[in-house]
Amino acid sequence: MRLVGPNGEQVGIVRVEDALRLAAEADLDLVEVAPMAKPPVAKLMDFGKFKYEAAMKAREARKNQVNTVIKEIKLRPKIDPHDYATKKGHVVRFLGGGDKVKVTIMFRGREQSRPELGYRLLQKLAEDVIELGTVESAPKQDGRNMIMVLAPTKKKSEARAEQRRKKDDAAVATHNAEAADDDAAQVGDAEDTTASPEAPEAQAEQAEQATPAAEETVAAE
Repeated sequence: MRLVGPNGEQVGIVRVEDALRLAAEADLDLVEVAPMAKPPVAKLMDFGKFKYEAAMKAREARKNQVNTVIKEIKLRPKIDPHDYATKKGHVVRFLGGGDKVKVTIMFRGREQSRPELGYRLLQKLAEDVIELGTVESAPKQDGRNMIMVLAPTKKKSEARAEQRRKKDDAAVATHNAEAADDDAAQVGDAEDTTASPEAPEAQAEQAEQATPAAEETVAAE
């Protein structure tokens, strides 16, 4: 078999007995990594450590795996400006979070004869959120509805990282503001407890008030 060392170095073609002896001397395991090769390839390794690292890599990959989520927003062709602003806010939030958005225009009654109303509304929405998303699926009629799909410009992992960064920055700013308030309060307390010396004018006035009393005592004697 062809033997590979623990650091990936090529040992060469050796007998199975020699490979087992080398593994025992190095206190490692002999693991066949390419049994179908000619000759088969085996590697000296710590198999327990190898399994642990492989499990950790798989766990990290599952953690970073992003599931595609499609949010849906429904509009009417003659939507009120206030309602439109609210719906657009939802679209902005979804795209900012890295999710796709399916926008559906619902036609009723005579509105079905005016598909251009829905088309213009979808175009306006796409232009309003162009910084956060792009049109993945152009507006198309689907029965009584017209549908458009918007895709975020940022990947979900990037959006999550940015949101975490903003939260961390906000937490740091709050902590710094609280620390500054505490320092200001401590300085104020210190100023209040510091005794202020009497002004010279006040001392002179007290001396003048005390002088007549002394003179009266002498006169009485």
